[in-house]
Amino acid sequence: MAQLEAALLPAVVKVNEYLSNYILVFLLIGVGLWYTIKTRFVQVRCFGEGMKKTFGSLSLRGGRQEQGMSSFQALATAIAAQVGTGNIVGASGAILTGGPGAIFWMWIIAFFGMATIYAEATLAIKTRRADSDGSYRGGPVYYITTAFQGGFGRFLAGFFAVAIILALGFMGCMVQSNSIGSTFNTAFGIPNWIVGVVLVVICGIIFLGGVQRLASVTEKVVPIMAAIFLLGGLVVLIARARYIPATFGMIFQYAFQPQAIIGGGFGYAIKTAISQGAKRGLFSNEAGMGSTPHAHAQANVTDPHDQGVVAMIGVFMDTFVVLTLNALVVISTLYTADGPLAACGAAAESTTLGKANLAQTAFGVVFGETAGAMFVAVCLFFFAFSTILSWNLFGKINVIYLFGKGSAKIYAALALVFIFLGTLMSNDLVWELTDMFNNLMVIPNALALFALTGTVVSSTHMSGKK
Repeated sequence: MAQLEAALLPAVVKVNEYLSNYILVFLLIGVGLWYTIKTRFVQVRCFGEGMKKTFGSLSLRGGRQEQGMSSFQALATAIAAQVGTGNIVGASGAILTGGPGAIFWMWIIAFFGMATIYAEATLAIKTRRADSDGSYRGGPVYYITTAFQGGFGRFLAGFFAVAIILALGFMGCMVQSNSIGSTFNTAFGIPNWIVGVVLVVICGIIFLGGVQRLASVTEKVVPIMAAIFLLGGLVVLIARARYIPATFGMIFQYAFQPQAIIGGGFGYAIKTAISQGAKRGLFSNEAGMGSTPHAHAQANVTDPHDQGVVAMIGVFMDTFVVLTLNALVVISTLYTADGPLAACGAAAESTTLGKANLAQTAFGVVFGETAGAMFVAVCLFFFAFSTILSWNLFGKINVIYLFGKGSAKIYAALALVFIFLGTLMSNDLVWELTDMFNNLMVIPNALALFALTGTVVSSTHMSGKK
């Protein structure tokens, strides 16, 4: 296994460098900018509408729906996918590699991504299929084949389906379970295999309950887990209040002068900062990746625009609230004047601090080493656990698209195996493989989004006439 990992890792890293440094950045920003212009800045113009539709009648007891999910349950399922290790481990990794300035580029990606995810959710509602069991099947495979007829469309849809099954259904869940296992081992000394067994049992019970059980779990877990993490983060920021101006200063300074902390020439440093922001930003908020449309397609709404504006709030909460809070905690405690990484820059990567325990160390500055590690471990468990549930659903929809309903049970069993294995493996290769397939998912999804611009814009304008 070690030899295979050593052989594969450099090749996968090289592919990811090319995808994230060139193709991904241009596609994500391009699609987001395109829809920002075409929808007349829908993420600004309809932000208040989205907040009202999301929180105006908020309930943690949405109840069983006759078909699909309530709009909030669909959003909670989407946020469950978005708010995962990317917000803690991924953001920490971006800061380690790309410096604090990588967070600025995550913000840029997320701002344009709000317009992108509006388009994705709108198209998911428009092209979804209804099943006899009261669920919907919707997502990129359905609007890809709507955008491109014939063999080319089927090829792109098949390519996307395979990529998302591997990226999220299998390897992505390994990333999530690996992060849970490593943080629980650090915080509580619990062996990774025990964590793996517990995860498999709990996930298996929920998988067997189908869409309705998943919706019931996510609508309760997501708001509670977000509130706990936000409260803990605010406590740290209050304690480090005098460092907040310097923290924001570092984010903006190193976004445009990254060589000061990354090292190397300006060109290399800025490329690293932007690519880390794009790559980890995509993994965090998933706008443009084509994952969350599967959740939004489940919403019981009649107007696609309504779920589109709700979907935007998911990206906002993921990046501008949860991820930003974690980034501010990490930078204000570790990178400011008295922090252990203040003078290290890129050399921080050579220290004992890694992606997962960087956040634990940061919270430990205020909470104490043990309490900080425990707090992050518990939060990461709920973040990653909820992500596993949502990603399993997304993969399942695409497995059914490729192989029919009979394949769903086989897929669920394989997914549980991958969840268990993830707690035992080194995460470097798994992270890189997940990134690679995440990146590949963007390509067919982005092509379909460009092709269906008229469909999205017409929905936006019609809503404005009501």
